[in-house]
Amino acid sequence: MSAAAVQRVAHSAQGVRTFRKPPKIRKFLKYDESGLPIPHVRNLIVRDTHPCRLMDHYHTTLQDNLMYMTYNHESGTPSPRKIRLTYDPNDPYTKNRYNPPVGGSQAGKKPAPPTTSENVVRLEKIVIHSMLKEAITNRSNLLGLIAAFRALSGETDSGGGRPSSEGVQVVKGKKNVGGWMRPGIPVGAKVELKGPKMYDFLSTLGEFVLPRIREFPGIVMPPASSTMKSPSGVAGVVSFGLPPEAMGYFPQIEVNLDSYPKSYGMHIHFVTNAVGLGAQNRARALVSGFQIPFARK
Repeated sequence: MSAAAVQRVAHSAQGVRTFRKPPKIRKFLKYDESGLPIPHVRNLIVRDTHPCRLMDHYHTTLQDNLMYMTYNHESGTPSPRKIRLTYDPNDPYTKNRYNPPVGGSQAGKKPAPPTTSENVVRLEKIVIHSMLKEAITNRSNLLGLIAAFRALSGETDSGGGRPSSEGVQVVKGKKNVGGWMRPGIPVGAKVELKGPKMYDFLSTLGEFVLPRIREFPGIVMPPASSTMKSPSGVAGVVSFGLPPEAMGYFPQIEVNLDSYPKSYGMHIHFVTNAVGLGAQNRARALVSGFQIPFARK
């Protein structure tokens, strides 16, 4: 071997960098009740990674339009409740007795509060839930539904450092129904969406899912002759259901539809802050502003 070759080999050997052994782990991770590791970093909060289009649309356009459309200058005074004359007021022996008012639910008679810039109707949360009868005999049948809801919502228990996030929750029976449901038996799952994830789900629903449902006229409204003084008419919650085939239209599910055992139907509830008479109409006006269609029977 020539002297030049020996010099090159020696130079390359000097360029090789030696690595030491990795340091020993002095503090091992602890595990929670679910068996998941607890990281050493505390108060880890995940912030928004991109602006929310529908949230900006509400604050820049929809909020002002809704205030103009649903403006109520003064709160209506409810009519006084009738008195049930249990005791005769003309009788000197019973004229000081208390006569109770006529009973009955007063939920549908509460007037709407005056409209201000702080109580304009807004979307507070979206609740998605589904009931699975097969889970009564075998609770492992809920795994596919839970995995689908996690893919749809992106919610996990305390995910992103938000303690208010409860993730996908298992719904359990509360009473005996027909001998096939018992208290404490898992029968379904639900998930609550708030903040940007709520608007992202709403955008996906209005742009990808509803237009692809065959012969979907919109959220069916009750007849015009129905009263709005019922408990549902003053609740400010808009609810409707989707068939099982609609789950495959969500992009999060469509990319790996074969990995789920079956498609599941679901009920979707838009919970708003509207209260009092006409709350249902104000909630529908809000939801329709997010490109969700309605249809009258």
